[in-house]
Amino acid sequence: MSSEQILPSVGVLGLGMMGASLAAALTQRGYHVYGYDTHQASLLEAEQIGLIASPLSPNATELVSGDVFIIAIPVLAVANYSALIHQLLQRGVIVTDICSTKGYLATLFAGSPGSENLVLGHPIAGSERSGVVNANASLFEEQSVILTPLEDTTAAALTVVRKLWHQIGAKTAVMTVAEHDQILAATSHLPHFLAFSLVDTLAGDAQNRKIFQYAAGGFRDFTRIAASDSRMWHDIAQTNQAALLQALDGAIEGFSALRAMIAEGDSNKLMGVLTRSKVARDHFGAVLQQRSYRQYKVDSMDFIAKAGGRVVGDIRVPGDKSMSHRSIMLGALADGVTHVSGFLEGEDALATLQAFRDMGVVIEGPERGEVVIHGVGIDGLAPPPSALYVGNSGTTIRLLSGLLSGQQFSTEMSGDSSLAKRPMRRVTVPLAEMGAAISTAEDGTPPVRIAQAEKGLQGIHYELPIASAQVKSALLLAGLYAKGTTTVIEPAPTRDHTERMLRGFGYPVETNGDTISLVGGGRLTACDIDVPADISSSAFFLVAAAITPGSDLWLRHVGVNPTRIGVINILRAMGANISIKNERNVGGEPVADLHIQYAPLKGIDIPEDQVPLAIDEFPVLFVAAACAEGKTVLTGAEELRVKESDRIQVMADGLQALGVNAVATPDGMIIHGGAIGGGEVVSHDDHRIAMAFSVASLRANDDIVIRDCENVATSFPNFVELCASVGKTIEIEKHG
Repeated sequence: MSSEQILPSVGVLGLGMMGASLAAALTQRGYHVYGYDTHQASLLEAEQIGLIASPLSPNATELVSGDVFIIAIPVLAVANYSALIHQLLQRGVIVTDICSTKGYLATLFAGSPGSENLVLGHPIAGSERSGVVNANASLFEEQSVILTPLEDTTAAALTVVRKLWHQIGAKTAVMTVAEHDQILAATSHLPHFLAFSLVDTLAGDAQNRKIFQYAAGGFRDFTRIAASDSRMWHDIAQTNQAALLQALDGAIEGFSALRAMIAEGDSNKLMGVLTRSKVARDHFGAVLQQRSYRQYKVDSMDFIAKAGGRVVGDIRVPGDKSMSHRSIMLGALADGVTHVSGFLEGEDALATLQAFRDMGVVIEGPERGEVVIHGVGIDGLAPPPSALYVGNSGTTIRLLSGLLSGQQFSTEMSGDSSLAKRPMRRVTVPLAEMGAAISTAEDGTPPVRIAQAEKGLQGIHYELPIASAQVKSALLLAGLYAKGTTTVIEPAPTRDHTERMLRGFGYPVETNGDTISLVGGGRLTACDIDVPADISSSAFFLVAAAITPGSDLWLRHVGVNPTRIGVINILRAMGANISIKNERNVGGEPVADLHIQYAPLKGIDIPEDQVPLAIDEFPVLFVAAACAEGKTVLTGAEELRVKESDRIQVMADGLQALGVNAVATPDGMIIHGGAIGGGEVVSHDDHRIAMAFSVASLRANDDIVIRDCENVATSFPNFVELCASVGKTIEIEKHG
């Protein structure tokens, strides 16, 4: 610590476990800490073991203006020290606290002289252990502290308290007193009182006491918090009565509903409670931390793609992401139960699944690609309890914008920092023309807010300015709820999974060349869906085999929808040796096995009519072009600039870093094939960029280090393992 940095002195009132832990943490960081406790033994012990520098005098005369006084006693006991605290506030001492409720303290001190120096606070940390002996200087590291300044609290006082918490490794957030007490009543106070009540109920019956002898881990885990400080929780009940009663009433209502489900044998409702609660903890953690729904994104991750390798084997890549999304959406709106196999358990598809769970749909799984959707019918969705969080999924937010525009309730959708930059006007503008009450942030990016359309939706005749399957699908899904006919005209063919799957669910959709139409007001009937392997995921292995001498690879059960096979058409035009075998139809979708053997590639001018059919595959197609003889030119692909990253510029930068002659243009790229060197590239958190450069290392003369690859695990969970199975080595380097 710099000798010029002068830290304020700190007084701590109350040296129980929490107060002593805070004193210990501050002492370790160089603060001069005074302590006070009515138990002289605790005060003496804290001084002896170095948690505090010295005791605090009764009038706290050691503290001057700018110093900090921390209240760390049960909240009802604070009134006993109100005269001292008023005196300190008037003296210019900054007063804060670590009590679990705020309203009581705000009533005691708000509006009094010096209250501008009061910064109420609550660290979300603790332990069932008590006393100075259990002080833990690391207790608050990486924990959240909620600060609830009053209306007249100064910014300077708030800054001092925030810095103090940051010094000991905590994170701070700011909210109002009322918000704090309501949120904590539900998330902290209610669980504790439920645990106290359960243990008291069981312990009060001699027969029930046998339960404790045979209690399993679940009982012990749930009731662990009943060992918490009884005085503290007594005071919480007294000082946060209204919010706690509201939370208890909600819990009692939920218990009553659960009892009725069990008593009546209502299997469907019971399964809904169980499936929703099973994923709720991870889901709400994802929302609060703006991370993935599953535990993939624990560490930041780099790939070290080893130079060279071979591509030989027989594999099946994960299920098609586009179809996985749509299977959940249409299965939820259908009458009956839909069974899905081959579901892609990646981040984006899970975002869609969770959104429908939030709207009251019972969904079992996913379990090894199997999902069971208990449809609620076209008008059966329920208002979600809060804003829908869709992670990084552009497909989810755009398609749901259409579907939710026709609902009889209001919704809001948000996502992670990457999705927050994605353009939404291409969807919201035509939806507004249909009568949707839909809005975005001022720059046309999320969050997307949708209110109930006052006059309902009207069918629309809309010509897409740019070929986009997402916009087309959003309008068709809105059309399910619109009066009359909704017609979309495409400037070029795009993937038609929505149309095909709607027909699979028994909903008539008319396709006439570039024109797709449906009439609103129909119903969907549940069906079984077998999701084929994703051709976008297969593309990385198609190119890997196509560019590597000696390769011989089979890709099984791949979806070869005519609107998705642009990558095959383009590679074949470049000279790739790709055979389509065992063609068949599964649930309305064409499926085949692909056999790829190495053949030298040549540069081409990529036909613009193939661009919409391969829009997601261009990052790895750029790698194929870098390995081809001659020049490859792509035009008409400006949409690539508004994907998870600007895929034109990011790929051009990465290829140039590896020594490839690649020039970005406004709507594409010009690539001269040649040698690929080793080096370092940045994926910009775009999974397709990371996987494309992993493929490039097969022809590189040295290893390629690829930064920021953690999103690969969320979109293609077993990519590295599949690469290894066919002879391509990728090492993973994680960073905490």
